[in-house]
Amino acid sequence: MMIPSGIRTCLALILLMLGLVPPLQAEPSPDMQARIQQLFPKATRIDDKRTDYPVYPVYQLSELLGYAYESRDISDLTGYSGKPISLLIGINTDGYFTGVQVLDHHEPVFLHGLGEEPLFGFVDQYQGRSLTEHIVVNSKKAGSDAEGEGGVIYFDGVTSATISVIIINDTVLSSALKVARNRLEAFAQAPAARPKPDLYEPLDWQQMLARGYIGHWRLSVEEAEAIIGDSLDSYPEVPEPEPGEAFTDIYFAYASAPMIGRNLLGDAAFERLSDNLKTGEQMLAVMSNGLFTHVPADFRPGTVPGRLLLEQSGLVVELRDMNRLDGDTRLQADGMPEFQQAHLFKMGGSGGFNPGAEASLVMNLELPKNHLVSDRASFSTVMNLPRDLFETVEVAPPVEQDRLPAWVGLWQDRWLQVVILVLGLTVLTVFFARQRHFSRFPRLVHRFRWGFLFFTLLFIGFYAQGQLSVVNIFTLMLSLYDGFEIGTFLLDPVIFILWSFTFVTLFIWGRGLFCGWLCPFGAMQEMASWLGKKLRLRQRKVPEAWHRRLIHLKYLILVGLVGTSFYSLTLAEQLAEVEPFKTSLTLYFWRYWPFVVYAVGLLVVGMFVHKFFCRYLCPLGAGLAVLGKFRLFSWLERVKLCGQPCQVCRNHCEINAIRNDGRIDYNECIQCLECVVILRDGDQCVDKLIRKKRHRREAGIPVVNVA
Repeated sequence: MMIPSGIRTCLALILLMLGLVPPLQAEPSPDMQARIQQLFPKATRIDDKRTDYPVYPVYQLSELLGYAYESRDISDLTGYSGKPISLLIGINTDGYFTGVQVLDHHEPVFLHGLGEEPLFGFVDQYQGRSLTEHIVVNSKKAGSDAEGEGGVIYFDGVTSATISVIIINDTVLSSALKVARNRLEAFAQAPAARPKPDLYEPLDWQQMLARGYIGHWRLSVEEAEAIIGDSLDSYPEVPEPEPGEAFTDIYFAYASAPMIGRNLLGDAAFERLSDNLKTGEQMLAVMSNGLFTHVPADFRPGTVPGRLLLEQSGLVVELRDMNRLDGDTRLQADGMPEFQQAHLFKMGGSGGFNPGAEASLVMNLELPKNHLVSDRASFSTVMNLPRDLFETVEVAPPVEQDRLPAWVGLWQDRWLQVVILVLGLTVLTVFFARQRHFSRFPRLVHRFRWGFLFFTLLFIGFYAQGQLSVVNIFTLMLSLYDGFEIGTFLLDPVIFILWSFTFVTLFIWGRGLFCGWLCPFGAMQEMASWLGKKLRLRQRKVPEAWHRRLIHLKYLILVGLVGTSFYSLTLAEQLAEVEPFKTSLTLYFWRYWPFVVYAVGLLVVGMFVHKFFCRYLCPLGAGLAVLGKFRLFSWLERVKLCGQPCQVCRNHCEINAIRNDGRIDYNECIQCLECVVILRDGDQCVDKLIRKKRHRREAGIPVVNVA
């Protein structure tokens, strides 16, 4: 309980006169004090933010409990909304999180979708966790944490908000590391070292091993059983060891040192791999045999080894497979033995790596006894690199640069979605580029269109969550106004690819390619319209005069939303609920009932009036139509008789994008290609029928009146 300020001041003055505490510091605002008190319940004194480093020191009488700080003062990472997520984070003097609170954010999925409770539940997971733990957001593995110092901790994410929680995790870890490095003695780094660039002499495997350039960690079965506290026979999935076979037999080498890397990889490969490393990144070669190698048999190249960790100064140093050992690049030191597993890992991440300081290799294993019970075991060995390979540098190695941008991991995790999406867009591009050829086969066009609409709804919409939104438009405009950062837009690979594709095709085909083929809610409306016809519901056609007035409504909505976003992004995001995309596709219609009634109501109206929302209310379509005015081509073919007098295409156009005189309104057209098919159909197109009659007349063939 917080001691009243008057009593606290008197107590502090008495202790000050006795020389037991330093002079009083200014205090933070009452609101901030209350928040910090929640992070440190035993606090009796909270100093104001320090001027030399932006943290709030927290004391119990004269004892320092830890520090609280605002994430935006340390690591100002941008959220998915384009605005930073502001957190209040507390860490104690032992490097444990005392808690994390959300101060401010603009993440739409929490503000106007799921609600903020899932967000608060996510940040609550940090309390009691240590900076020495490797925290990973993975709902599938949540609860299967590796015990012990340096273990991998899997946090439960938030469905439909994966990107936001990954950004939060990145913000918490990167900022906490900086505070620990700067304020906590236990996490201070030793003087930085770097490999001597000119130190080299040819050495074989045994010579490098003898000099300590290659480390060796062998753990016998008996030693492992002593650490585990049980016999390996108790674990059915552990194979019977061969006579003399080790539990694990690992060799490791700091391959960024020319003395090691050139002998281990060869001059050409060492130079090539070193040139590909970013500033601060380093290479570690790991090779192993035994019952348990450093990675499991099903290890996926290019990922983080969940079994093997590298620790230094109490922090986990990220290891990631470089996926470079192949026919052209291989370990080739003379006398090197055969290994079951061999990898080159890139070192960096939140902890960085200082080759001049002591480090530890840690192997974490999960050993199932049966399908219900598993034991976890952790083994470690010291990794001291020979000092003669390095020289001390005055400037500490960069920390922030070592950390891969958050979007890189997101693209790697969603690589399959990216591949499928790119293939789908490629097929659609080819189809549109050759539409005049394919339009000669009406059945093929119709089947392809419906097949692609199902792909758009099920894969792009529901599975990959690739529904574009007007929120993306004013997020981009605000980003351009405040300072553009490409990393913000790379956080969602599916959205980024779709926006890039849509932007390019706007200048080729106009808005129709997206609105008619790639919009999941548009596909849902198309299917609602089809269902209405199958149920024989009377189709309502908006009179031409009213139609021409109503199509301007979506532009007014767009202007209102964009203008509001410059005044209040939160209000603009609330008003953007005019789009039913979040309710229908992100939350699967599981939401507060007014939102569900609105989204379902639009689909019901669409069963009577074809694509009602798209035509009259969609601000995203309005924004795309504005850019589509600058298209370079008018691909949809027209002939002399179109509209004068022929009205066949116009009568078939359910979106009402063909005027009475036959001109196509590309601002409204969704490129369904129905009019192109009709133009190629000799039985529907009046121009084709007249030409056919003329040809028969000239050939002397009796003409049959088809009318």
